Amino acid sequence: MASSGKPVFFYPSTDDKPMAVAISAWRNFGAPGPEALARSAGKAHRRKATFRHTSRHNPWRIHMTQRPPQASEQQASEQNGFFWKTKSLDEMSGAEWESLCDGCARCCLEKLEDEDTGDIYFTHVSCRLLDAGLCACKDYQKRSEQVPDCVRLTPDNVRTLNWLPPSCGYRLVAEGRDLYWWHPLISGDPNTVHEAGVSVRGRVRGTEDEIPDSELEDHIVQWPVRLPKRARLRKPPGS
Repeated sequence: MASSGKPVFFYPSTDDKPMAVAISAWRNFGAPGPEALARSAGKAHRRKATFRHTSRHNPWRIHMTQRPPQASEQQASEQNGFFWKTKSLDEMSGAEWESLCDGCARCCLEKLEDEDTGDIYFTHVSCRLLDAGLCACKDYQKRSEQVPDCVRLTPDNVRTLNWLPPSCGYRLVAEGRDLYWWHPLISGDPNTVHEAGVSVRGRVRGTEDEIPDSELEDHIVQWPVRLPKRARLRKPPGS
């Protein structure tokens, strides 16, 4: 497993929507569904796979520094209705773009790529800047100082990146799909992502500083590419 280079992290913007994502250059740009990712995780353990850390060798750094323009206070206060159904990602205001993040922090988990097949595997090891209880970055405003290689999600790259969790709001909207009932934009409550069992809260077993790259293969898990039954329902349980 390759271990050269520094981790690269993605952020939705420079504002107060904390999210850090450890990623890398995937060889396949198609977005596999949760079933395919889950199956591939099982196959990796049935044969001897050669992994590389997915935060290495990233060719997209210079292409991922743009973001939607800042929204004025008036624009931010006008986030009424289902704007994600009527606007393209490029048409969204800065505040609307920010609000698409559901706060699950699944994308903040360390990932591995099978060098032979290009399959992607999630682990339950997090970025060192992630507060796993809050599902937020510990030092969002100064993250670039701590992680010089950090780049940002944009309307363009969310359409091509295949490492985003299947339930990610950015990915769902980019694919023309609706948000789940537990997304804060639907529920009006940021806690529903935790109540639905979608966030990483209580499921992270360590950070990248605590678990070396050489041991990440032992921490591969399937739940980041799956959704609990209650999270897949059309409406909140008991409604």
